[in-house]
Amino acid sequence: MTRPQLLIDTDPGVDDALAILMAHAHADIAGLSIAAGNVGLGHTVRNARTLVDVLGAGTPVFAGCTTPLVRAPDEDAAFVHGEDGFGDIGFPEPKAKLMDESAALALLRLTRERPGELTLVALAPLTNLALALRLDPTLPERVARLVVMGGAVTGHGNTGRVPAEFNVGFDPEAAHVVFEAFPSFDLVDWEVTLRHAFDDVEFDRWLAAGDRRAEFFGQIVATARRYNAKHDRSGVIAADALAMAVALDPSIVTRSETRAVAVELDGRLTRGATVVDWAARLGRPAQANIVLEVDQARFAAMVRRALGAES
Repeated sequence: MTRPQLLIDTDPGVDDALAILMAHAHADIAGLSIAAGNVGLGHTVRNARTLVDVLGAGTPVFAGCTTPLVRAPDEDAAFVHGEDGFGDIGFPEPKAKLMDESAALALLRLTRERPGELTLVALAPLTNLALALRLDPTLPERVARLVVMGGAVTGHGNTGRVPAEFNVGFDPEAAHVVFEAFPSFDLVDWEVTLRHAFDDVEFDRWLAAGDRRAEFFGQIVATARRYNAKHDRSGVIAADALAMAVALDPSIVTRSETRAVAVELDGRLTRGATVVDWAARLGRPAQANIVLEVDQARFAAMVRRALGAES
């Protein structure tokens, strides 16, 4: 069976790390384009390089924009992921090199070199993708699929603005650009990731049974798990990992609905919210395949393999 071919835009981040471990176990990765988001770009770039070292993969890493397109962000997610985004473990300076090419230009070049081959997996605020689209609006024609982790389709977000999810809320203008440009994409929102969290005890068994990848992930996820336990978030929430599972194997999706999705840019209380036209009232093209349920057992098996707990 041919391995999926991925191009990953990411802001590592603990759950990004699990997603990238999954990608390495199940696919070939053409590159990691790095955004600011969970923590600042200096940390996310360093964390991506650390991941490349852990995997021994030689995957190229491309740094993106340090800020959102228009407005400074209200918040980052250091209070969940740790100040450095990786649980403040204090890993040594990574050996993996940072490429000279910027993330947006790398996205354009790699899709030109391999038109129709690469699934683009967007796990971060969409700044890099939006910049690439402004430079070359034909980008969607060269992407085999786009899978986005972002949004909260019924307004149950995870930011200081109640309806907004972090990735979209961090750079709403970028999300607007991407959602308007792509005629079709898979949307894995925050709410579906809550429905597919892993049982804590079961996840601990996977960590204990795994290899060095499980040891690494067990270290960096501890801070996030403590935060979630204190804030009534049950289980191990693996948001980016769920998006990665959908990217790796679309047949894992057991229920979805295709609807028009837009981003609120101006609301005092709702800026960054994803607005879904559930009743098809606006006459807009339905571009987002909203993932509502996946096969949890298959998702779990993919994560176990990524941790070295299952061959």
